Amino acid sequence: MNDEKSTALTIASALLQINAIKLNVKNPYTWVSGIKSPIYCDNRRTLSYPDIRNMIADGIVTCIRREFPDCDVIAGVATGAIAHGMLVADRMNKPFIYVRSSAKEHGLANRIEGNISPGSAVVVVEDLVSTGKSSLNAVKALKQAGCNVLGMVAIFSYEMPEANDGMKQENCPLYTLSNFSALIRQAQDEKIIASDEVEVLSAWRKNPEKYYYDKI
Repeated sequence: MNDEKSTALTIASALLQINAIKLNVKNPYTWVSGIKSPIYCDNRRTLSYPDIRNMIADGIVTCIRREFPDCDVIAGVATGAIAHGMLVADRMNKPFIYVRSSAKEHGLANRIEGNISPGSAVVVVEDLVSTGKSSLNAVKALKQAGCNVLGMVAIFSYEMPEANDGMKQENCPLYTLSNFSALIRQAQDEKIIASDEVEVLSAWRKNPEKYYYDKI
């Protein structure tokens, strides 16, 4: 097993152990977007566990140094990735900024917080990539500000085609420490889910917006 696959399984296991990821195929969770999902991921929980948050920060740093050696600035996506992005920027001794989902309605009405110069080579840190819409909005905001967005590194991805296609169209390489495939494998190994539940999870990912609604 190569290092990347091993890391993906290790982080998936850690997220399951601290309930940062929960699985429930019978009583799905509802995302803000309205999608009903058998998986709920809240990577902010990792911040309460020093060993896990350090493992994640170190993993992101390793990925950035390997894939984006010309990085000048680390950008976190508000709000979930602000803390993780700051930990990464501190380890790398790089400037840090973060991107809001929309501009503030008061003060300077900033969309991007922190000091950024046009032409800066930026790597975006994200805690979670699902459909990719919010992540791509952050990338577009940085480009509009004149940044050279090298790519994105996230803690976890659902590996949805919509997100992967969007990143390719935006010419933003996406790397993740762990992902849906690793999660399912680890959950099976730890006997958290049964084989019939694996089938549900796989079917849901193929059509997440309609899967549970089609069952009603």
